Amino acid sequence: MNGWSTLVTKSVKRFAAPPLSSHDSKNNFLIGLRGFFVIQSFLHTFLLVFAPASVVHSANAQEGSHSSNLHKALKFVSILFWNDGIIYSAFIILSARTICIPFMKDETRLSIAGSIFRRGLRLWFPVAVALAITTSIFQATGYKYLDDFAKDTSNISILVPYKIDNALIYFNSVFNLFWVTTRFSDQAGSYAFPGQMMWVINVIYMQSFTVYMTMVIIPYTRPSWRVKGAIFFIITAWWVQSWAWYSITGLLLADLVTNMDFKAKAQRGIKVWRSITCPSYFAYAVSLAGGLVMQYLWAAWRPEYRDEELIAHGALYYTGGLNEDFDVKQPQARDDNYLVLLGFFLCVETSDIIQWALANPLFVYLGRRSLSWFLVQSVVVYTMGIKLFQTLHMTSEVAATAACFFAILAATAVGSEIFYRAVEVPSHALSYTIFDWIRD
Repeated sequence: MNGWSTLVTKSVKRFAAPPLSSHDSKNNFLIGLRGFFVIQSFLHTFLLVFAPASVVHSANAQEGSHSSNLHKALKFVSILFWNDGIIYSAFIILSARTICIPFMKDETRLSIAGSIFRRGLRLWFPVAVALAITTSIFQATGYKYLDDFAKDTSNISILVPYKIDNALIYFNSVFNLFWVTTRFSDQAGSYAFPGQMMWVINVIYMQSFTVYMTMVIIPYTRPSWRVKGAIFFIITAWWVQSWAWYSITGLLLADLVTNMDFKAKAQRGIKVWRSITCPSYFAYAVSLAGGLVMQYLWAAWRPEYRDEELIAHGALYYTGGLNEDFDVKQPQARDDNYLVLLGFFLCVETSDIIQWALANPLFVYLGRRSLSWFLVQSVVVYTMGIKLFQTLHMTSEVAATAACFFAILAATAVGSEIFYRAVEVPSHALSYTIFDWIRD
């Protein structure tokens, strides 16, 4: 009885209060970094619907016939601030960078078992609820208004969500989001969700196990050999076009910072010869600049060459040659996104000023609610936002878009907070409660 009463008491406390972070306050900059990309994700979702020509690589931006000078200017800004490839790639690296921290603090079997067990529950329930809410709303409002909006605004960059007709399709849609290991975007759960970005959860979840299986060697191996092994892993994963080269990069960053005093060593600079050193930021800048140059070349100079880099991988499943038969509609682990993020993340990990800026209360607040914002923002944009735009009869499309922006921002902030308190916090508490229960 004492065991049950203790379990019940702990469960009530967990359900009654927001989850405490498993990270020290010194890692708040990582949560803030997640919040920084939450803002970018919101801008991308909004602009893709209401100003698609201002989003680089969107169908409207590539087609270009209805682009104003403002849209063209925003398209170049979007490479830095609302580039979907950089955004989802950043979340994948950030996930790997953070999920290994609890084990690095407590290198025990219980620590890793708890992390693996709770991971699925903490993602599955919010995703299932979000997809259920989305399906219910579209069943009530219909889908025709989305098609009418796309035609009226000449938006060829958005798709009408897939219609989930019954409970079996709904169950399979949610189940496959945590089961599919290839062709991530070609599944009902992603197509049925407005914006068709639910596949990101799929990749993050699958790559979690790459991190879990790899990080168990950390307590038992030499640091120098872990670095060499991780670099070899990254190169191999790049060759076979696996998302693992992103996730292992995140794990390597965590290992370097936590166990190898990377920040202090990087601030001393890179030894070139004897007492001559090169500032480490020079190497980071080269990586960042290289990725950005590639991004701008594909956007402004030769957009038809943008996918040529994808050929430089092994063709695993159909020939012994190169990857010449890839699907451009699938999300890709790209070289340009990787170089941008590698340079940026290295700057973040070694700069006290950047870490201080990212640890501001707003970014940390958004970072803790990143999953809720991701799941709520698309629903608000594609339902209330589009309906409001169709209702407003303004002579200026810019004024109507601005009105929708502030209304959607407010609704998303309120909706994500409600979702966080009502769904995400309980799923977090439930995962701990069930893990405690199966152990007692």
